[in-house]
Amino acid sequence: MSEQPEITSRVSGPLMVSGQLPLVRKTPVHSEHGEPLAWKTSEPVTDRASYALCRCGASENKPFCDGAHTGAGFEGVDTFSDSTYEERSSELGGTGITVSDDRSICMHAGFCGNRHSNVWKQVDSSDDTMVRLAIINEVEKCPSGALTYKFDGDTQDTEPDYPQQVGIVDDGPLWVTGSVKITNSAGDVLEPRNRVTLCRCGASANKPLCDGSHKDAGFTDSVSE
Repeated sequence: MSEQPEITSRVSGPLMVSGQLPLVRKTPVHSEHGEPLAWKTSEPVTDRASYALCRCGASENKPFCDGAHTGAGFEGVDTFSDSTYEERSSELGGTGITVSDDRSICMHAGFCGNRHSNVWKQVDSSDDTMVRLAIINEVEKCPSGALTYKFDGDTQDTEPDYPQQVGIVDDGPLWVTGSVKITNSAGDVLEPRNRVTLCRCGASANKPLCDGSHKDAGFTDSVSE
């Protein structure tokens, strides 16, 4: 039996990935106005069955760990483990759908709106089918899963059909899809989710999850081919 994909966060160390989990580059495609429209996926970055990914932000071989966390004095103690999305999120409402939002795990990818409107404004007009469709498209492109929706009468959120993989977001976090098992540095297994983003800048207050701190930290990266 093949090993099941898993990501384990090491105390003050890297993210250990095992189980032949594909590692790809995820790049946003923008409009002429700078609005994110879609995600473009690269070919696999590595074919290794297991690998270590930097989460201190100091590696010179990003996204891979090169041991820089030791010299950088990285204190990667994970504090995020004992709550669920349902407990943290708030309902924004909607007609035909109910949209929920968890600000604590937002990575600020920007797919939740455009220069004219955003999800928070659109929910009040979701009785219009075209507006409702726009909301669904925006929510499904949210990499962190901070935004979700469920159709009226459903008890579970409707999720995109994402594969099990790790996506390297340009100058941002690691985007993990497909309900991959994630264990934090304390040995606790996080709530399984179809999409989640993991910090790799070292600055998140919600480690191992991303909270958008990479932007204020000025985090940049490059991929080794």
